[in-house]
Amino acid sequence: MRLFRLVVVVCFAAAVLAAAPALAEESKRPDKVSFYFAAHEDDWQLFMNPSAFQDVIKGASKTVFIHITAGDGGLGAGLGGRKHPFYLARENGAEAAIRFMADADGAPSERVAEPMTFNGHPIYRVSYHNTVGYFLRVPDGNASGAGYLATGFQSLKRLASGENDLLSAVDGSTTYHGWSDLVATLRTIIAYERGRAALIQINVAETDKRINPNDHTDHLMTAKAALDAVKDSSCVRRVYYVDYASSRLPQNLDAQQRDMESSVFAVTLAGVQALDHGTSWHHYDQSFVGRNYFRVQEPVGRCEPSAVAAVAAH
Repeated sequence: MRLFRLVVVVCFAAAVLAAAPALAEESKRPDKVSFYFAAHEDDWQLFMNPSAFQDVIKGASKTVFIHITAGDGGLGAGLGGRKHPFYLARENGAEAAIRFMADADGAPSERVAEPMTFNGHPIYRVSYHNTVGYFLRVPDGNASGAGYLATGFQSLKRLASGENDLLSAVDGSTTYHGWSDLVATLRTIIAYERGRAALIQINVAETDKRINPNDHTDHLMTAKAALDAVKDSSCVRRVYYVDYASSRLPQNLDAQQRDMESSVFAVTLAGVQALDHGTSWHHYDQSFVGRNYFRVQEPVGRCEPSAVAAVAAH
């Protein structure tokens, strides 16, 4: 299979980080905020790592993980016969993975978790060290984008096409009125987290179907929403990752990179299991771990610090 000039992830340093005072390390960070857009709560771990880990430990001033769907698999807010809702178990896995990366060379800290309002929509936000996680909790759209009966056949694809006028979070927290409402909400989040950073990096699923064929529609629609949100923004680096199609490509990570990717994925699954839901280590490890394929679209022109930081309501 031709790789269409895919860029292979850069090598990590010999060690994750040498011990150094926190303030000194922060001063070395570039003036960049990196955003990872994930349709489901294990997507960035499988398809965008160890790139995400590298951003967290030294590659960005702040790394933001925006999880669009609840990853509920048609259960909505249901338990699936377990003790906790499936979507909360998946969120717990993603949060655990983010904390694991943020604590790679330091002591654990206090997380701050609360809903914040963006564009009139309350969204669950978790901040920890130099990371932020968002969980919009809209329904999983099924691989085809047709949605599920239990969640009213709602999906990102149907919202984008106009088949659905509304898209409601599975926990009942909010409802998006059309695709433009969802995109405007993401635009507000990006502006808020960017602050005055000169450069933002938007990490999304590869949208070129020649490079990334037969991907999950939630992956593609999440990428579309993110790209629509930054369409008119200045100084944006866009990074496109091969998702499902990477399983048919050879492993391209060295041993240390694979260890970093695998460890983050393992922590994710442990977080899901901690809330009484099963996982599938062998399938995903054999299919995706050890691979990180992406291409980069650099911004045009000189990047200057943003003049105005957006404000969100609590």
